[in-house]
Amino acid sequence: MEDLKIHNVNLEKSENLERHRTEGFSSSKTLVVRRGAPFRVSLELEGRAFNPKADTLKIKVMLGRLYVAMPVTFSKRVSSSQWIAYIDPHGLNLQNPSIFISCPASAPVGCYIFQLYVFTQNKKTTCASNKFNLLCNPWCREDAVYIPFEDQREEYIQNDSGLLFIGTAMNIVSRPWAFDQFEPDILEICLNLLQVSPQHKRSRRMDYLNRNNPIYISRVVSAMINSEDDRGVLKGKWEGDFKEGVNPSLWTGSGDILTQWADSGYKPVKYGQCWVFAAVMCTVMRVLGIPCRVVTNFNSAHDTNENLVIEEFYSVTGQKMNISKDSIWNFHVWVECWMTRPDLGSEMAGWQVLDPTPQERSGGVYCCGPAAVKAIKDRRIDLVFDIPFVYAEVNADVRSIVVNEGRVVSYSTDTEKVGAFICTKAVGFPIHQNITRDYKYIKSPTPTLSSRSSTISEDSTPNRDSTLNRDWTLNRDSTLNKDSTLNKDSTLNRGSSKGVVVVLSLDKVPVEGEPVRFTVKVINRQRVAKRMKVHLNAQAKKYNHSPSDTFWESHGAIQLAPMDVKVIRQQILPAEYENVDGDDLINLAVVLEDLASKELFLASDEFNIASPELTIQVADEDSIVLNKEQTAIVTFTNRFSYPVSGVLAVVGAGLIQGKLLFRVLSLHPGSGLTQHITFIPNKVGTKMLQASLLLKNINSTIRGFEMVSVSRA
Repeated sequence: MEDLKIHNVNLEKSENLERHRTEGFSSSKTLVVRRGAPFRVSLELEGRAFNPKADTLKIKVMLGRLYVAMPVTFSKRVSSSQWIAYIDPHGLNLQNPSIFISCPASAPVGCYIFQLYVFTQNKKTTCASNKFNLLCNPWCREDAVYIPFEDQREEYIQNDSGLLFIGTAMNIVSRPWAFDQFEPDILEICLNLLQVSPQHKRSRRMDYLNRNNPIYISRVVSAMINSEDDRGVLKGKWEGDFKEGVNPSLWTGSGDILTQWADSGYKPVKYGQCWVFAAVMCTVMRVLGIPCRVVTNFNSAHDTNENLVIEEFYSVTGQKMNISKDSIWNFHVWVECWMTRPDLGSEMAGWQVLDPTPQERSGGVYCCGPAAVKAIKDRRIDLVFDIPFVYAEVNADVRSIVVNEGRVVSYSTDTEKVGAFICTKAVGFPIHQNITRDYKYIKSPTPTLSSRSSTISEDSTPNRDSTLNRDWTLNRDSTLNKDSTLNKDSTLNRGSSKGVVVVLSLDKVPVEGEPVRFTVKVINRQRVAKRMKVHLNAQAKKYNHSPSDTFWESHGAIQLAPMDVKVIRQQILPAEYENVDGDDLINLAVVLEDLASKELFLASDEFNIASPELTIQVADEDSIVLNKEQTAIVTFTNRFSYPVSGVLAVVGAGLIQGKLLFRVLSLHPGSGLTQHITFIPNKVGTKMLQASLLLKNINSTIRGFEMVSVSRA
């Protein structure tokens, strides 16, 4: 009689992908499963049938040189702490028996090889081997990344698109992003990222062992997203031209970046900035099964001397100067990952800050976190990792200092500017969610444009003195050079709260092609008349830099009667700010000088100018089904005062293969663009269709997106 042989091992891919919620990885050649849950394989035998009394099955599972061997039993006993293989005796098919392999909820993440051995009564052995990729399991209660709500698992693991938030707290810009975690080859690239890491090269055995721990994994990924210490994914660049690579503002998703990195033999992709670093890390963490979301901190401090005070210097004419090593980024983007923290205690479980943007070294490497958000809020700077640094990013005070000829002549302190607003994408909706209270104790409501503008009384009408007098000239010799040192004997003036109050506010959200209108409100709290010089100054700036030279200014004088209020209304015309790059911001400052007492009073604001948007309309949006051609229409109206031209790009993970490009010829002011798009959805679920119009004659990109719900036919 012919003996038993293994003809094939069927990985039951369709069933296992559904059971482990990994259907998105169906394009992977390797089975993808999650730890802490069994998966089924079926044997196709040749010769005689399997004899449970005479034949023995064993399985060996290997990750690198680490392995575990286990007998296949008939006991359906699943353990969350060890590897087990069993045959369910109910409905057993002896010619094609099914084997369930269950791995512990703390098994290391990676690409495994498993070998199946059959030992017959004649002592003969046959063997078959195959592979599977093992990921973390946020659906498993015993897994360190377990998150208890299904809508959050869908958002932070399964959602392959999202929104990144940039701009300013007063004018938040939503930037669509494709995380692309289910696109072809992305899973393999993310697993290879762990293999390329210095930790793996240094000790493969220890790296594999440590991959059971999301704390370890997250620190490795945080370091590998930037290329400062290793063969990481992205090279950062914040100034100069981007001719050797791609301007960070032009990336629309993680897939292109990760694919380019892998195809180049793991050479850094040029270039990234904070939101790109964070978005790519979010992709990698979601692929590995660790819940992840992108977070924006508006007015994010970089405190170099760790005194929790950020110093900003202004000249007496309101020009912001590049003196301090400290800085405030208008926004900074990082990620949060969800995990337990057995190293810190159960109270520190939950969201953890991780920042792949290379700013400071942590443990000798450019990475940051995981820093428990709860520890940041409670200022537990005694705990790991990098809590003091992140605490300063959201809590430092801002000291605005006015200097004249190297001497401090006035200063004021703002305790609420830093960390003014912290947000992430809301679960299930394309809007932002305010999570500021997760990071800090809030004494008063987070400011908005409307609340700041409401400080202007409706009946405060300007009189004839409220118009700036342009007839006098200003001595510019008071500008402080970069190498000037402050005179420590200078008298610091804190009198603004008692004598004169100046409030600077935008009248409305600035929009490209329209004047920037703003109001200066001056309040005299003293019972004496005052005559004051007024200096207004506007400078363009990158979100993470001090401003460049002044591009607009105005100087004049006003008279204030005792206990008087003056309202000054001003505007910056489009022609005056047209050379400000598309993603740049504007630093606007006003300095008042009391001509009698020589006291100085400063108010400043930084804002972005909103770009017009593309509109995407999907035909029959309630009947979009898998593998059926659909149509969308992209429209844009040129609201600029001059013709524009460029290239329209349309992408959509799960909707469009690759990228669609269309050349846009000259659009005259007021004319419109209408572009029909056809696409065939290849994945079920809510997907993002996004379009971007790169304008060639000005440094600006117009964006738009539409969420598309795809159902099965």
